[in-house]
Amino acid sequence: MVIIHAVIHTQNKNNIVMPDGFIRFEQHTITALGEMSAYQPSDEETVWDAKGLAVYPGFIDAHTHLGMFGDGLTFEGDDGNEDTEPITPQLRAIDAINPLDGYFGEAVSAGVTTVITGPGSANPVAGQMAAVKTFGKRIDKMIVKAPVGMKFALGENPKSTYNDKEQMPVTRMATAALIREMLFKGRRYYQEKCSYEQDRENLDEPEWDMKYEALLPLFRKEIPAHFHVHRADDIFTAVRIANEFDLDYVLVHATEAHLVCEELAEEHFRGILSGPILNDRSKPELRSHSPKAAGILSRADIPTALITDHPETPVSYLQLCAAIAVREGMDRTEALKALTITPARICGIENRVGSLEVGKDADMVLYEGDPLDITQKPKAVFISGVQVRNTICDNV
Repeated sequence: MVIIHAVIHTQNKNNIVMPDGFIRFEQHTITALGEMSAYQPSDEETVWDAKGLAVYPGFIDAHTHLGMFGDGLTFEGDDGNEDTEPITPQLRAIDAINPLDGYFGEAVSAGVTTVITGPGSANPVAGQMAAVKTFGKRIDKMIVKAPVGMKFALGENPKSTYNDKEQMPVTRMATAALIREMLFKGRRYYQEKCSYEQDRENLDEPEWDMKYEALLPLFRKEIPAHFHVHRADDIFTAVRIANEFDLDYVLVHATEAHLVCEELAEEHFRGILSGPILNDRSKPELRSHSPKAAGILSRADIPTALITDHPETPVSYLQLCAAIAVREGMDRTEALKALTITPARICGIENRVGSLEVGKDADMVLYEGDPLDITQKPKAVFISGVQVRNTICDNV
């Protein structure tokens, strides 16, 4: 299939804009794109005339719990927090995601084609997160990368969860201590596994442990740690722990990060998943919440993506979050990157999604006007080369 006569916004490193271009794709992947002057028709492909519509990469919501907390359900559909014990790295998001949850359709309708979803923040070590497409019936066929990160949580949420159970942790000290203990044991397990692989004749393989096995991709730096943090002191506890164990890491929410930009700029980490913008100050650690935060972080040259934290804010309002960020001072170009290539890079999935380039997934969202105009909805959405908006999602 080929889309012709489109205004192409690549969102790649050079952010090339083609005023009249084409995008050819087959078997879910972009195979060619360029100016219409270079287009060579083929009798063997379907032509989709965009008639001047603007084409962007499909939007990415880099922190959600989509499919983990059932739409319109309570306990029966709540599968995001295994709050029966505080340390659960062995949990896999893909075993809880319900692709038939109604919000997947709403995500598509809003141009969100990829989400990072996974466990909530009740546990200090919560489990493995997954990057998935928002279109499909079987999660195994929707995966972009799983695991894509290991979820950790600091601050009020673990404290509140286990204080009600009269169980550790009920302080920030205990939360950090539990995380350190798990990481120390996991690192030792990893080192023993490496030693065994190098000298199988003389060493015994460590006894298999599901929790430690789940941490192996983290120590191999195949995935980052995703730290749920709000207060500045919790942010730097996450930094301290990550540096202590030499972890690649991402800061999620980081509500007070805009207050400590200079200190954070000294650190080497993947970036911040900022938001949600639309929530209220529902607990003490959100007292410094500001819609200006994402813009401040971006201007400090800290890679910043925008998130909804669905269902905290419905995933369909990601576009609105970006519009508010621009209204409150974020550069418009950076805001569009914060929905596309920036979250892809922060989460380590930029080889598949986040920009329109040859070899990447054919995930595209087409607009008649400005995608940051909240009165605009996509005219068409393609996920892995399949047009899903204006087909199955017209009723959303």
